Amino acid sequence: MAKAAKKKTGKKSTKKSPAKRARITREPAQNAFYAQSGGVTAVINASASGLIETARKHKKKIANVYAGRNGIIGALTEDLIDTNKESAATIRALRHTPSGAFGSCRFKLKSLVDNRREYERLIEVFKAHNIGYFFYNGGGDSADTCLKVSQLSETMGYPIKAIHVPKTVDNDLPITDNCPGFGSVAKYVAISTQEASFDVASMCKTSTKVFIVEVMGRHAGWIAAAGGLASTRDNPIPIIILFPEVEFDQAKFLGRVKEMVKKHGYCTVVVSEGVHWSDGRFLADTGLKDAFGHAQLGGAATVIAGLVQGELGLKNHWAVADYLQRAARHIASKTDVDMAYAMGKAAVQFAIKGHNSVMPTIKRLSNKPFKWKTGMAALDKVANVEKMMPTNFISKDGYGITHACKNYLEPLIKGEDYPPYKDGMPKYVRIKGVAVKKKLKNKFEL
Repeated sequence: MAKAAKKKTGKKSTKKSPAKRARITREPAQNAFYAQSGGVTAVINASASGLIETARKHKKKIANVYAGRNGIIGALTEDLIDTNKESAATIRALRHTPSGAFGSCRFKLKSLVDNRREYERLIEVFKAHNIGYFFYNGGGDSADTCLKVSQLSETMGYPIKAIHVPKTVDNDLPITDNCPGFGSVAKYVAISTQEASFDVASMCKTSTKVFIVEVMGRHAGWIAAAGGLASTRDNPIPIIILFPEVEFDQAKFLGRVKEMVKKHGYCTVVVSEGVHWSDGRFLADTGLKDAFGHAQLGGAATVIAGLVQGELGLKNHWAVADYLQRAARHIASKTDVDMAYAMGKAAVQFAIKGHNSVMPTIKRLSNKPFKWKTGMAALDKVANVEKMMPTNFISKDGYGITHACKNYLEPLIKGEDYPPYKDGMPKYVRIKGVAVKKKLKNKFEL
């Protein structure tokens, strides 16, 4: 008996005290809201793929990712897409599919003071669907929206971690070395400019003397600068670049065109949509405004073509790259695709570590060989700040790019990441887009 009693008293109890049970209790997983914003790109879905695939590996923190149908509007109208209903193969295929798979929008939240109703609605929807993470994939205006949402926990008492996922073909977000979406547009513009220039060169003796291509870029000339990559040591091309950072001088420009045509027989002009006169007026100002209050541009190429024809009498052709430049996934830069995916992945990793009101960034370590890593920036340092072309990236005459600019641009367009093809066409995917069941009775009118 004594032996048995000793054995009994020496046995450790398997019961845990209430205090210890409390310490090991994990917080229940919350859902995440993901939305795409602004003009989409060839690689924004790669960011979505990286984000959703990473979130699926952290189910103890993020139960599900709900995507907003048509961006932030999906949150306001409680129109959410259940990404759990999408197969792993579909989410993986988003990496090579262009545009915005979940739908995007141009909708900028006003300040909390000006429109408290919208913020209260967001909180209402987030609470109803147990959303504790907010991922907004967009450019400068989207960073501003994300910053405002990140402040909800302080102003309205609802804890939420808001992370901005960088995306913009304009490449004008600060702090980050470059923006996902830009590298692929730069590659498309550089290649298209080179190919079109070969065409003009072959016909210039008896036909077209000047080819003009209009590219995107309201205030920053990053995309236009990419046109300068079309001229290489092996295949030099007479190119004139018109940057938004340089005031348009009509007489000087026409003189340069005349000089190049006389010397080479032809020339190519790459004009940014944001090129302006000395008084600040855009060459392409239509007089209309977009949803963000920006001047709606389009038509700089026609203005330049009119000047070349009317003042110099030179036959010319013009083209507007428009959606083609940002949708061209078939010729996307592998560097750009890899970076876009990495930004989506990093956004989730930052969020589950407790970061809030931040944006993953790209930090360039070296050019040759090209190396980079993921960094982090505070959103209050990003929102409403535009990164222009450095002055040392633009040639002294204002019509070309420098070696420093080429060294910056070239790594961003390197590498091919072709989508799979079937019957001669790319195999892109479309999501099922299964809606999450609504829980709120009241509707929200935009």
